[in-house]
Amino acid sequence: MDRPTSFKWRSAYANAPADYRRLLNGRSGGILDLIGGVSEKLAEAYMQPILDRILAVNLILSTLVFYVAARIYVLPKLGELRPRTILLPILLLHSLRQLGLMFLMRGATYPGMPSEFAYPAAIGDFITAILAFTAIPAVAKNLPVSRALVWIFNIFGTLDLITAITLATIYNAPIYMGAAYWIPAFWVPALLVTHYITFIVLTRYKLGAFS
Repeated sequence: MDRPTSFKWRSAYANAPADYRRLLNGRSGGILDLIGGVSEKLAEAYMQPILDRILAVNLILSTLVFYVAARIYVLPKLGELRPRTILLPILLLHSLRQLGLMFLMRGATYPGMPSEFAYPAAIGDFITAILAFTAIPAVAKNLPVSRALVWIFNIFGTLDLITAITLATIYNAPIYMGAAYWIPAFWVPALLVTHYITFIVLTRYKLGAFS
């Protein structure tokens, strides 16, 4: 029996009424249930580890999309826009990173979320949000201290994301994400790319406050 035909047969058997399955098993000595069980175990053993890596694929592809968007809409205009025109929206976006505290909230994640990932990720995001929000008035008013505040925010925030991604991988946190799945799948890529843009702005405009 070729593979497509075998697959169709197993699917038809799995979806058959219970009485019909019992009749078939009675005539075949239960071999059909045995074959179905073995097939299911093999699929689970080989496919599930791959499926558990889907979040990593989402993170990488979403980061690529945001990077392409930055290359099209932001980076070519750096010479035309004032630095604070670019930085203020980025700082506002990162000020929302207090939402990372949902890693500690029951219902936002599945039971069993590794605390080795949840606490550093949540607290790191919360601190980054404070740093970003603190830098907003200084950048808006073009104060001399604004450059230092943005450097502190950007370095800490970048290290926080790298640490969170590393800990999530080590402790297999993705399978416990639950409703918080959108954070690493969508939001973290946006944060990574905007950190990258901020580093470009900081290094391109080296002296004085942001004009």
